[in-house]
Amino acid sequence: MKILVTGGGGFLGQALCRGLVERGHAVTSFSRGHYPALDALGVAQVQGDLAERDAVLVACAGHDAIFHNAAKAGAWGSYDSYHRANVVGTENVIAACRAHGIGRLVYTSTPSVTHRATHPVEGGTADSVPYGDDLKAPYAATKKIAEQRVLAANDAALATVALRPRLIWGVGDNHLLPRLVARAKTGRLRFVGDGQNVMDSTYVDNAAQAHFDAFEHLAPGAACAGRAYFISNGEPKTLRETLNGLLEAVGAPTVTKTIPFGVAYAAGALCEGLWHTLPLRGEPPMTRFLAEQLATTHWYDMAPARRDFGYVPRVSFAEGLARLRAAQLQPGTTMSR
Repeated sequence: MKILVTGGGGFLGQALCRGLVERGHAVTSFSRGHYPALDALGVAQVQGDLAERDAVLVACAGHDAIFHNAAKAGAWGSYDSYHRANVVGTENVIAACRAHGIGRLVYTSTPSVTHRATHPVEGGTADSVPYGDDLKAPYAATKKIAEQRVLAANDAALATVALRPRLIWGVGDNHLLPRLVARAKTGRLRFVGDGQNVMDSTYVDNAAQAHFDAFEHLAPGAACAGRAYFISNGEPKTLRETLNGLLEAVGAPTVTKTIPFGVAYAAGALCEGLWHTLPLRGEPPMTRFLAEQLATTHWYDMAPARRDFGYVPRVSFAEGLARLRAAQLQPGTTMSR
C-alpha cells in the first residue's frame, strides 16, 4: 500500500515511516525539509508547505492512505502561524483525500485539545473528557479545531481517526529531552507545585504502534472511525518521577526545586506580556498554559483504544528508560552532553 506521512522527518514521523516500511508499505514523507534518515529507510520525500493547497494535492496523489502527523508545535508564536499550519494544513489534507479518493486518514492530535485550566483528569476517555475552552495556547486551540475537522470528515468514503498521544519521549528525541537537559544543567528547571501531580507519558514506539493499530482497523463503519482516543504507556506516574527518570537516564541533573503554582502562573502572564511587546527571541520560559499543564494531574484510560483497535503498549516506562541509557553509550549521542 502507498502511504503518505506528513511531517515524516520529525521525531514521531520518523518512527511512523520506519514502522510502515517494516510492514511492507511504500512510504512518502511530506515535510518542509529533507532528511537523510528517511533516505536511508527508502522513504520518498516531497518538500512543501501544508498551508499550500496545491502542494498538498500534488503530494497526496497516488496514495492509498494518509498519516497526518505534521503540525506547528511549541508554546509560543502568532495564532495565524499556528492556524495556517494546523487548521488550514489539515483542511488541505482532507480536501486531498476527497480529490484523490483516499479512503483512510489517521490524524495525530494531542490531549491539549481537552485542557481546562487546573481541572484534573483521572482515568479520562474521549467520551468523558470534553474539549477545552478558553485555550490560552494557539497550539492547543488550533489542534482542537483541526481534530474536529478530521472527525467531522468521517463518512462512507473517508474513514478518519484521531489519536492523542500524551508527552512522547524516547531515543532519538530532538525536541523535548534536549530542552529539559539544557534547562536542568543551568539550574532553571523547577516543578510547578510539589511535582506530585500524576501524569501519563508515551514512549515513541508505543505512540507509533497505536497509529499502526488504528490504521489496520480503520474502515468506514469501524468502531474507531470518526472517533478520538487518548494514547499513553498506561502507566500514570508523578511528574517528579517522570521528569527525574528521564533526566537520570540521559545523565542530566535531576530536579528538586519547586515553584508555587500562583507564582509560576503570574510569571507566565508576565512573560507573555513581555514577549508580545518587546522584540524578544525564542519562546518565553513560562506561559500560563504551561504552568497549568505542569501543575495538574492528567492521566487517561487506554481501555477504549484497546477495545476498538487492540492497542497495547509494548515498551514499559522502565524499558524506555533502559533504552535511553543504552543510547547514551552509542557514538554520536550528544543529548546529555
